[in-house]
Amino acid sequence: MTVSEPSPAAIPDTIRVAAVQYALRGISAPEELERQVEYFVISAADYGCDFITFPELFPMQLLSPARLAAGEAMDAIDALTPRFNAFMAGLAKQYRINIIGGSHPVRIASGKMRNRGHIFLRDGRIEHRDKIHPTPSERTAWGIEGGGTRDADVVATDCGPIGLMICYDSEFPELARRLVDQGAAILFVPYCTDDRRGHLRVRYCCAARAVENQCYVVTAGITGNLPNVFNMDIHHAESAILTPSDFPFARDGIAAEVTPNSEGMAIADLSLADLTKAREGGAVRNLADRRDDLYRVEWMG
Repeated sequence: MTVSEPSPAAIPDTIRVAAVQYALRGISAPEELERQVEYFVISAADYGCDFITFPELFPMQLLSPARLAAGEAMDAIDALTPRFNAFMAGLAKQYRINIIGGSHPVRIASGKMRNRGHIFLRDGRIEHRDKIHPTPSERTAWGIEGGGTRDADVVATDCGPIGLMICYDSEFPELARRLVDQGAAILFVPYCTDDRRGHLRVRYCCAARAVENQCYVVTAGITGNLPNVFNMDIHHAESAILTPSDFPFARDGIAAEVTPNSEGMAIADLSLADLTKAREGGAVRNLADRRDDLYRVEWMG
């Protein structure tokens, strides 16, 4: 069944979002990950959140019971995807919350691997977007390839169109601009970084995306470690909900954030009216003041 995009009149003015900072640790069975995920989903639903965001690659925790070589790990995580998707989709419907399910490697029809982010919507739909810009580490360690044009498109939700940028994707301004031009007011960025420098690359770029596109950016990262899982080394995260830098918003452009490297969740109310006010009459008007006569990004497809 095809579900049409909600009419503008049905979209709420204020959208409550949650960003989970998830601590990796070894587990012996999938039920342990599922129990922790459901805890966060219940908490966000109790607070009346419309969205909850989990980090990039957090499902790799499912591989921690046994030490696997890179190829074996890719086969194993791909095989666990149907269970993961069914569980997350069930939570979205049961607790009436839209879930950005982080991301993990999946094998596509060609046999190649992609870092895929699944979006589990409370109306029962499951959407996905693949990471467009895999890092050098992802390419060499896991054979991850980048996504295509469809992965640079917004996802229709009951709160309006949203954009998904997976970690490194946030460091390329063209992608965020395309998503905002398609109507996204909120960009979700699940991420996984090994040290503070990596985290700051994502944080600074996400803050820039919020300013230059006059939109909200929600980041969710992982902490902890998985000694048994190849290429999942140390991790650093300071998850946050970021805003434009103008009068209607928080003084430092941070609506909420999680204490560095601790497991927790940030929650904030995001006003679409404030975005409109800033775009139409803010101290600066980054979207309106673009010089399309001098520069333009044209996407294929």
